[in-house]
Amino acid sequence: MRVYVPLTLPGLAEAHKTGQLGPAPLDAYAVTPALREWYLSDDVEELEYAALGRAAAASLRLLAADPAAARRRVVVAIDVPDGAAVADPDRGLDQAAIGEVRLAAAVPLAKAAAVHVDSGDAEADVAAAAAALGAADQGDDDAQFTVDGAEDHELMWFGIQEIPNLV
Repeated sequence: MRVYVPLTLPGLAEAHKTGQLGPAPLDAYAVTPALREWYLSDDVEELEYAALGRAAAASLRLLAADPAAARRRVVVAIDVPDGAAVADPDRGLDQAAIGEVRLAAAVPLAKAAAVHVDSGDAEADVAAAAAALGAADQGDDDAQFTVDGAEDHELMWFGIQEIPNLV
């Protein structure tokens, strides 16, 4: 099963240093029944892209909580055994939890399939989105527009061998 782990560049640097994504439990995003119902598609690639987008939104929240981190969203795509990623059944109807899964154990970074990171030209929009996140959560439409602006930027794909150059 492919899961998408939201991080920041400092989080990626720490994972690179330790050789693992953790500590457990680890929040991630995947193609869950709730995500399938929300996205309304049978195309696995589209569903995985939606899970990646959910992880990118979670990465933005991590950036909002860490003002010292570079303003780039980071998502690590990793393959785990079926059953290793579990969705919380009590949050199945929660809009914020769509696609959310939890990994009970840390995962070796060597199992990563790819790393997705914003390009440098996304930094200003991502910074503005991270700053506006609190107001958007409170219902401010202008702030939500700013947050949505980060989603206009596609995350770039990198192989795991490129992590040292990213951090």
